[in-house]
Amino acid sequence: MNLIKKLKALGDETRLRIINILKYGPLCVCEIEDILQITQSNASRHLNKLMNADLVTYYKEAKYVYYKLDEETLRAFSFIEELLSNELEKEEILKQDYNILKAYKGAGINCETINEAKDILLNTNNKK
Repeated sequence: MNLIKKLKALGDETRLRIINILKYGPLCVCEIEDILQITQSNASRHLNKLMNADLVTYYKEAKYVYYKLDEETLRAFSFIEELLSNELEKEEILKQDYNILKAYKGAGINCETINEAKDILLNTNNKK
């Protein structure tokens, strides 16, 4: 039934969006919620389902928890690797998420700087 758990976890748009951006490297929950424009509770709920299906794992660094794809699962279930490599990039919303991730990383935004970046954007928008 391990396979069914994985397939069910992959059968949700938000979870596919999370998997899609995690294929480019670890992210903390605040980065995931900001990039995908979802709430912290929504991100955490979906991450929990992905972890229960052994698709995602995590590690702690200072006060942050970083999520990443579970490499063991990717090796054991080659169809997931195939999905990540060849299928996800065909979906428009997943392309958009990747472009946001690229811009986000290109701007040097991370867990440490995300709130500063939000404050700058809010102040810029409030001055208009």
